[in-house]
Amino acid sequence: MSSSTLPTPRETDRASVLRPLFGLLLVLFVAMISSTVVSVALPKIIGSLNGSQTQYTWVVTATLLVATASTPIWGKLADLYDKKTLVQIAIGIFLVGSLLSGFAQDAGQLIAARAFQGLGVGGLQALVQTIIAAMIPPKDRGRYNGLLGAVMAVATVSGPLLGGVITETSWLGWRWCFFVGIPFAVVALGVLQRSLHLPAVRGRAEVQVDYVGAALLATGVSALLIWVSFVDSSFAWLSWQTAAMVGPSVLILGIAVWWESRVAEPVLPLSVIKQKGPALAILASLAVGMAMFGGAVFLGQYFQVSRGYNPTEAGLLMIPMMLGTLVSSTVSGQIVSRTGKLKAQIVAGTVVLVAGFGVLSTLDRDTPLLVVFAGLAAVGVGVGMSMQNLVLAVQNTVSLRDVGAASASITFFRSLGGTIGISVLGAVLANRVNDSVAEGLREAGVPASASGGTSNLNLEALPEPIRGIVELAYGDATGHIFLLSTAIAVVGVVAALLLKPAPLRTTLDVEPAEKDDARS
Repeated sequence: MSSSTLPTPRETDRASVLRPLFGLLLVLFVAMISSTVVSVALPKIIGSLNGSQTQYTWVVTATLLVATASTPIWGKLADLYDKKTLVQIAIGIFLVGSLLSGFAQDAGQLIAARAFQGLGVGGLQALVQTIIAAMIPPKDRGRYNGLLGAVMAVATVSGPLLGGVITETSWLGWRWCFFVGIPFAVVALGVLQRSLHLPAVRGRAEVQVDYVGAALLATGVSALLIWVSFVDSSFAWLSWQTAAMVGPSVLILGIAVWWESRVAEPVLPLSVIKQKGPALAILASLAVGMAMFGGAVFLGQYFQVSRGYNPTEAGLLMIPMMLGTLVSSTVSGQIVSRTGKLKAQIVAGTVVLVAGFGVLSTLDRDTPLLVVFAGLAAVGVGVGMSMQNLVLAVQNTVSLRDVGAASASITFFRSLGGTIGISVLGAVLANRVNDSVAEGLREAGVPASASGGTSNLNLEALPEPIRGIVELAYGDATGHIFLLSTAIAVVGVVAALLLKPAPLRTTLDVEPAEKDDARS
């Protein structure tokens, strides 16, 4: 072969990045579609299992909660051990969780299976970001983060559509919503086995993973979320049950912070979190996660329960938000790579996100679809411009040896925000719906027992007077929770405005002088 036909070093480097990147993007697609494919199918799933609104919320919350709690552990493991092996283990856990979810016989089993699946999702979320950071310098990462955002958008667009079609297809049924990701996961395993080759960053055998810190964080957060799910419905805000749940959870979280400040290898590195830049990026990501996950997860329910659309139609109606995310994340990634600047993109994204939720806060059963689409598109644009850039803002400040823990930290807080958002907004929605339905039944002179114990989400089995009351209640309650999402998203705007503009570095690792500054 002549020298003229040999690939240039730049071509070789790009090929060595693109091959494993395809596998990583496929992994991310699998993790994302596991949630989005279920989103529009959940009303029918919970209705067929005769579950409650609280169980509806926990089918989503269980996955996010376990993913959130496990993300820091996966991130720390990625700094210590082979990232390729870890991502393959995470895919395997995800596959088993998918099978268990698909074969669940009641809502309780489904929640447990989704919690196990969340362990794999947490690994995929943390490891994909970490491996990309280990392969590509921050200055060039914006371009690839655009691809990352595009894949997330495609999964978010195709997921609801696919979930709707699967649910509406008689020879498939809703259980295939959990099986559909399995072929993608298997292909991703093969691609990564062949193409992913990373040098070991650290392999110190004496370093221990902070399982105690992770357990304390998970326990404290779980207790608070369980309290949020039941307060004001099963017991009062000021009650012995509230004291029994909130008091110990706050104490446990306080112990967790103390432990993380003393342990040699903390699962959440306080040295990173205490820095102003990462702290503000994490706060903004927390707010974006609360607003986005907390609000978006109930849109499919709104379209089906309140507006009367079938799952496929509900998936189609979500397209404006997904297209907004797809376009804005791709364009934003290109701009960041060319300019090396992040702050303007993050600030603009959070502002547009607030505007979008402000529009959606006007929702009721009769809101014109054009108004709904405008709000959805604005939310999508805001998420696309802010979410991945916030991850990049944190990665840009830490050394390569700590990029796993740093990436996991911001992913942890974003997922934590989403988990809290879903739990809080889900509890508000459930209480408001229950109150509205009870009031509607009284005004109509219909006894509550007329439903025969049928779930409010099983509309087809409800008698007509009750069905109309339920539809009206869900429409009004959905607008109310988007008003709360707007207020939460404002926190993200404030944090983004306070971010210090910092140019993206062109090297994989920080310079020695920067490391010394970070330590001081």
